[in-house]
Amino acid sequence: MNLSTLKMQDTQGNPAQWQARVDLAAAHRLAVMHGLNEGIFNHFTFAVPGADDRYYQIPFGLHWSEVSASSFMEVGYDGTLIKGEGEIERSGYCIHAPMHRLSEEAACVLHTHMPFASALTRLKDQRILPIGQTELGVAMQTAYDDEYTGPAFDPAEGERLLGAIGDKKILLMANHGAVTIGKSVAEAYDRLYYLERVAQVQLYAMWTGQPLHVLSQDVIDKTIAQYKKSPTYHGQSNAVHHFEALKRTLDREQPDYKV
Repeated sequence: MNLSTLKMQDTQGNPAQWQARVDLAAAHRLAVMHGLNEGIFNHFTFAVPGADDRYYQIPFGLHWSEVSASSFMEVGYDGTLIKGEGEIERSGYCIHAPMHRLSEEAACVLHTHMPFASALTRLKDQRILPIGQTELGVAMQTAYDDEYTGPAFDPAEGERLLGAIGDKKILLMANHGAVTIGKSVAEAYDRLYYLERVAQVQLYAMWTGQPLHVLSQDVIDKTIAQYKKSPTYHGQSNAVHHFEALKRTLDREQPDYKV
């Protein structure tokens, strides 16, 4: 009996835990599909449902295209390996464990160096500009960490980054990359996806060299107010519908993410 089979038997007894693994595996595969990953680095993690002392993280060295539901280790908030096999990438632990431990809003934490958002963070002013509808929807959720402090090799950095996020759900990190958080993988991935799209469109607009058409404050305020009252469909958020649609793509093309 191989290791994957053993892991499946061990985790499928708890449906919420297995679903979390499936969704987190899907996020890794989708990030490759959408060009959001960077080699074998960056980190997608999720707090283990029903536990208050651990989270899911892939073993260091695994490419995101290889990740499946049975891949994840369970890593303690103290940095110990509780379940699974592999090495714990240090910066992943130092950024993610404190966020999971300290915030219920950060059940899922996604950190990438995706190209367009990361390009924004290389600018002196990394702000998302109010130049379009989608930009406003992302900007209203975004906080900014304007000082790069070096690699995250101490858990204090995760605590600092969580403080920088405050009551927002997205963080642009100067000279570094981006973090999104959510109570579900669907929420966090939806935010990551649209952050990258917004960054891409803003940079394209800037590259034309033409004056940007900045929206008026009245329109900005009206649009944000409307976003806050956005309708749901079949009782689910847009993020859930988006993520379920993306998983259906994986079901057709890469169904092994569920094993």
